[in-house]
Amino acid sequence: MKLLKNETENELTIEMILHTKRYSLTLDKTRCTGCGICMEICPREAIEIKKTPKADGEKAKPPTLYISEEKCHYCGMCEPICPFGALMVKIDGEHMIPVINSESFPKLIREIEVDPTKCALDCIDCEEACPLNLIKVSVRAPDGEEVTDIASRPNKENLTVTVDIEKDFCPCCRLCEMKCPEDTIHVEKIFYGNLRINREKCPEDCQDCLDVCPIPGALYLSDDGKIYVNKMYCIYCGVCKIACPEEGALELHRTSIRHTPVHSGAWNKALEKLTSTKAMTKELRTKSSTKTQESLEKRFLWRRKF
Repeated sequence: MKLLKNETENELTIEMILHTKRYSLTLDKTRCTGCGICMEICPREAIEIKKTPKADGEKAKPPTLYISEEKCHYCGMCEPICPFGALMVKIDGEHMIPVINSESFPKLIREIEVDPTKCALDCIDCEEACPLNLIKVSVRAPDGEEVTDIASRPNKENLTVTVDIEKDFCPCCRLCEMKCPEDTIHVEKIFYGNLRINREKCPEDCQDCLDVCPIPGALYLSDDGKIYVNKMYCIYCGVCKIACPEEGALELHRTSIRHTPVHSGAWNKALEKLTSTKAMTKELRTKSSTKTQESLEKRFLWRRKF
């Protein structure tokens, strides 16, 4: 067995090379925010998040993620749980997630609906609003050609708008929906919860949480000089809590996570770590009730047949 690690400015890759297989895990640093969600659920504690040092007068920088090539066993839990799509597992060079293939772990539900028929030809508000540059708005002629000079087109009624979103990397902050004047985009959040700022514990003149927040407007500086949480945009990733220099100044509580159906002890443990025992128990009860209802419906239909 051979263990390898290769790191560049924008990418970190670890590998495990066996006689018959080659495993790799790649972190895209340009997408990673250092939120620590992957670290929270890693069963081997192979992922570590560290605060990035800053000099006096500098803005805080996002935390840095480290992956141990010695501890990782390439289960793939970290990839589907990352709200920013910053991690990728490969086996023998092919993208493959073992825990997804074995149906022991879910995928996050990124519910983003777009109706481009409502879009104005000259509107790119959603594209400009996306903090991660995941949206591309284009206008096309009937032959599919992209139109860049709309004003010069004589038959504008034949033009159509397309809105392309890189959904696999979208944390569903809803900024695009809120900024869209045409009610074209509808986004459902992935993570729900509460973020509380204990102001009595906040260091004076500290804005580290605001500096590292990946979603503009999720945290904002008010006219009174204090930082507040906008629940509409907050994705409850937790990077602000990690960057905060004072223990207990920020309290993050996730209450639910939207994900594909799964019945798995591994997911139950991960869900409990990310949310709470109460939230995990609630989900298990919901699954049990749903299963009972489905069983009763099948029995009722069977009796009607005979």
